[in-house]
Amino acid sequence: MHGEYKVPGGKLVVVDLCVEEGRLKNVRVAGDFFLEPDEAILQIDDALEGAPADTDTAGLTARINAALPPSAVLFGFTGESVAIAVRRALAQATDWSDYDWQLIHEAPQPPALHMALDEVITTEVAAGRRPPTLRVWEWDAPAVIIGSFQSLRNEVDPDGVARHGVTVVRRISGGGAMFAEPQSTITYSLAVPEALVSGLSFADSYAYLDDWVLTALGDMGIKAWYQPLNDIATEIGKVAGAAQKRMVGPGGGPGAVLHHVTMSYDIDADKMLDVLRIGKEKLSDKGTRSAGKRVDPLRRQTGLPREAVIEKMIDSFRSRYGLTRGQVTEGEMARARDLVRTKFENAAWTARIP
Repeated sequence: MHGEYKVPGGKLVVVDLCVEEGRLKNVRVAGDFFLEPDEAILQIDDALEGAPADTDTAGLTARINAALPPSAVLFGFTGESVAIAVRRALAQATDWSDYDWQLIHEAPQPPALHMALDEVITTEVAAGRRPPTLRVWEWDAPAVIIGSFQSLRNEVDPDGVARHGVTVVRRISGGGAMFAEPQSTITYSLAVPEALVSGLSFADSYAYLDDWVLTALGDMGIKAWYQPLNDIATEIGKVAGAAQKRMVGPGGGPGAVLHHVTMSYDIDADKMLDVLRIGKEKLSDKGTRSAGKRVDPLRRQTGLPREAVIEKMIDSFRSRYGLTRGQVTEGEMARARDLVRTKFENAAWTARIP
């Protein structure tokens, strides 16, 4: 069995092993990390040898850490990252490069249609009818998108929404409310097979699926890092927030994961605070302490137009994993439009938690 785990912001850990009579055998750990002293790599192998194959990540980590001498120095990886690679090997997890990725980047669309397309495309990936997909959104109207479990009245100011002509929609993933205008944010979705995140905890899957965009931002001169549970941050604060939804495959089989991210390019803070009911304790998380300023981390740090930032992100993804231009099929669009009518523009769904 073979497992790989790229540490977010760190190095690649590779594990090859066998399982005999329910225990790990012939364990070999490798990677592009740094480790001192040399013999510590053999101590890690020995620590894993003979471990019950159903040992969880915490248990494997404890075995590794107990076997390493106090003088050992691990750079670019940890005992936990080795344990994750082991669990991914046992789960027969796939890697990014195992797939033919498809890009969808189409004309601006209504907020409710974006919600529906996320659901339809991820369902298609779960069913094996569509390859893993990176979809970059373009908005045709300003919107507030609330999380699946948020209270509508607690999060949205109806007077502000009416004043600014903002559409309110509820998405299928959890997390907090986001404010988007056509040129103020960069939003994208990843619809991936469940096998890509096999062996990862829910929290680890966020970091794993965000890692490519950290590299893309680094290529633009922005030092960014993953900030648990679901944020991407830079030295001037939070620049993005992620949310996920897991979908079961046909017949209850392996499914797919929807991972979507909204990045702040250049947000009008006055308008945002007029349509969202943000408590003072949340203001700093939104990148502002008061109205009267713009939340513009990506515009300020890159000096690039929004379209150029998007293209550089796409180019970075393509250079790492390959990416073929695709589109929403007629059947997918028909199903999405039906979901808009029956669900995402339905007041009962939007206000399901009043």
